[in-house]
Amino acid sequence: MSAPEPVGCTRCGRTRGADDDPATVLAWVSTRERGTLRWLCPDCARQHVRDIEGKLPDEYW
Repeated sequence: MSAPEPVGCTRCGRTRGADDDPATVLAWVSTRERGTLRWLCPDCARQHVRDIEGKLPDEYW
């Protein structure tokens, strides 16, 4: 079994670390657009929550 790929925010580039606080790790948001899995860190997700809930494409953010 291989190790999972590191998760990085597609907006700011922040990476999710194994030593992060568990509550912070759970706050990461994944989206799937056009077959591509993308991740947002808690800060970027909070900043763009209306865009995410409105299902606006990433280009509009």
